[in-house]
Amino acid sequence: MTPRVRAVPLAAGALLALASAAPARALASSSADELVRQARAHEASGEDDVAVRRYMDALTIEPTHEGAWLGLGALRVRMGETAEAERVYSSALARVPTLRAALEGRARARWALERHPEAETDLEAFATSDASLPAWRELAGWYGADGRSPAQLAVWRRILRLAVEREDAASEREARRMVRALLVLVDTADPASSPPWPDTTRRSLAAIARRGG
Repeated sequence: MTPRVRAVPLAAGALLALASAAPARALASSSADELVRQARAHEASGEDDVAVRRYMDALTIEPTHEGAWLGLGALRVRMGETAEAERVYSSALARVPTLRAALEGRARARWALERHPEAETDLEAFATSDASLPAWRELAGWYGADGRSPAQLAVWRRILRLAVEREDAASEREARRMVRALLVLVDTADPASSPPWPDTTRRSLAAIARRGG
C-alpha cells in the first residue's frame, strides 16, 4: 500500500509540472516571434544594429527559433560580416540539426570565406536533402570555378536524372548540353566516357555518356 500512496502525489506533481510548462513554452515562443517581427522591421528601416539585438534577444528566449537563426545569419551576410554569419549558421545547426536552410546559408558563407571544400560539402548535403535543382546547379558552378571538371560533370549528370524524373524539359535540355560539353573537357579523366579497360560493359557506358547521359 505504501508505494501506491507515494506514487499518487508524484504522478500529480508530474502532471502539474507539464501543465505549467506548456503555457511557459507558448509564451516564450510568442515573445520570440514578436522580437523577430521587430528585428525585421528594424532591418527594413536600416537599423541593422538594433535588428541584431532583437534577433539575439529572441534566441535568448527561444534558442531553437528557426526564424531568428535564419534572420540573424542573413543579416550578418548582408552587413558583410561573413565569418560571423558562418558562426551563426553553425550554431543554428547545433541547436536545430534539421534546419536545412541554415546548411545552405553556411555553405554560401564558407564559399565567400574561401573555405571551398567545406562549402561544397555543405551545399551537396543541402541539395541532396532538398532535391533542389538550383542548389545542384550552384554546386556545379562551384566545382567549375575550382577547376574540378569531373565533379562538375557528375553533378550535371545528377541534374539530368532529376530533370528526366520530373519531366522538366528545359532543365533536361540544359543538363544534356552541359554533360556533352563537360565530356569534351574532361575527356580521359572521365572513367565512364573513356574507360581504362574497354570491356563490353564499359564500352556501353561510354557510349551512353557520350550521348549526354
